[in-house]
Amino acid sequence: MQIPLQIDFQNMDPSEFVEARIRERVARLEHHAPHVTGCHVTVEAPHHHHHKGNAYRIRIVLHVPGHEVVVSKEPGAAGAHTDVYVAIRDAFDSAERQLQDRTARVRGDVKTHEPPLQGTVSRVFADKGYGFITTTDGREIYFHMNSVVEAAFADLTVGQPVRLAIAEDESADGPQATTVRPIRPTQMIPDGR
Repeated sequence: MQIPLQIDFQNMDPSEFVEARIRERVARLEHHAPHVTGCHVTVEAPHHHHHKGNAYRIRIVLHVPGHEVVVSKEPGAAGAHTDVYVAIRDAFDSAERQLQDRTARVRGDVKTHEPPLQGTVSRVFADKGYGFITTTDGREIYFHMNSVVEAAFADLTVGQPVRLAIAEDESADGPQATTVRPIRPTQMIPDGR
């Protein structure tokens, strides 16, 4: 870190054991996120006028290039943070997750969920139990009557919009739909996917 670690204790005397735990967790953070340039940790003890259920508050401010990650762990439910070490663990776990998420966003590793493939029934051979779907990306996909879900195969009509899942290597004849689910025309996604 470019800026030395700062640890503040509020409503309590400094503790070398608590400080050692914090330094240990900061070192772990630096190992997983070497781009952290500074860290300020505040440990706040409960006020002395409370007698039961006092919980520690932990605040961590991490400096990374062009950004600041702030974690403020307020007392949790059911007295989880009545132990300062549990409060520190939870706060640093949260800081690690935030740093991992930020790193993934910066690298472009954030998962995006593609909408399901859609198409329309182009041909149905009711007597033979199969048909074809033209997908929104222009492919023609074979489907068997057993792949139709949430509707009866006999109820499918040419032009019926459907959502489908495809197995590319299922057949030597090309891709085929493993699941075909009829949808309303208003559920079609116009951009092709």
